[in-house]
Amino acid sequence: MKGPRPARTKRVPSTLSVGLRNVGAVQGQLGFDAMPAKLVKVTPSKLATWADCPRRYRMAYVDRPTPPRGGAFAHNTLGAVVHNALRAFYDLPVGRRTPEMAAALVGQHWKDEGFQHPKQAAEYRSRAIGWVVDYIAGVDVTDDPVGLERWVSAPAGKLIVEGRVDRIDERDGELVIVDYKTGRHALTTDDARGSQALALYVIAARRTLRRPCTRVELHHLPSGTVAAWEHTEESLARHHKRAQESAEDFQLATDTLAAGGDPDVLFPSQPGRQCGWCDFRRSCPEGQAAAPADEPWAMLVP
Repeated sequence: MKGPRPARTKRVPSTLSVGLRNVGAVQGQLGFDAMPAKLVKVTPSKLATWADCPRRYRMAYVDRPTPPRGGAFAHNTLGAVVHNALRAFYDLPVGRRTPEMAAALVGQHWKDEGFQHPKQAAEYRSRAIGWVVDYIAGVDVTDDPVGLERWVSAPAGKLIVEGRVDRIDERDGELVIVDYKTGRHALTTDDARGSQALALYVIAARRTLRRPCTRVELHHLPSGTVAAWEHTEESLARHHKRAQESAEDFQLATDTLAAGGDPDVLFPSQPGRQCGWCDFRRSCPEGQAAAPADEPWAMLVP
């Protein structure tokens, strides 16, 4: 598939980048320049959190003990149930992969966390059953995936790229990265092409499983659609470069903090609408001022 180049992933605010460059003198005084460069472990979640808000990154990945998190959100509960049910479904022998079993697995994995009340939870439980049953009706359930919730990890340049892939298929001798989605909106080819997470999974899966891999797919269960993209070496290199730039920034901030740097300078808040559903909202006055708290069920598919 061909098309315009993907929009550049949002980078950390320029004021922070300038601030990180200004800590070079401190790094030199501490002898960091003489130390060999270490590989930085990155996951799609870490990179997305850093791009979204450096303060949230610090609270999630640097601060110990970790600040208290907020409660569960219903849309996350819904997504986890669907993922777990599909994993359990493909773990079954082929002869037991039936629509009835798929429906039963949603029920087995169901939780009511984050929903407004039992009636709302029951409604979305019914929806989730419908999504999963319709989904398996449109695929060949006799095909065994290469991996389910498979952890992949590989060195790539200055990084160790890691992550857990929802499903890895093999088609015509090549691996295909499959990511399940249960969000509010259907996805497009641009979403598949621009997903840094999927690109990094390709890079890591190639090394982990030692097979060619270029295709990524977003399977949106509520709409029954699949958004796909065939990566090239050039497109993977662009995603890798952006990941490496982000990793260098957050690793420098982390090292400088350990050396006595100011956490508010190194990991500033990035207030916005996302503050309404941030896990660490209670520990961030700027986030509380930026947006009202969302109800735990606010982001469910309408």
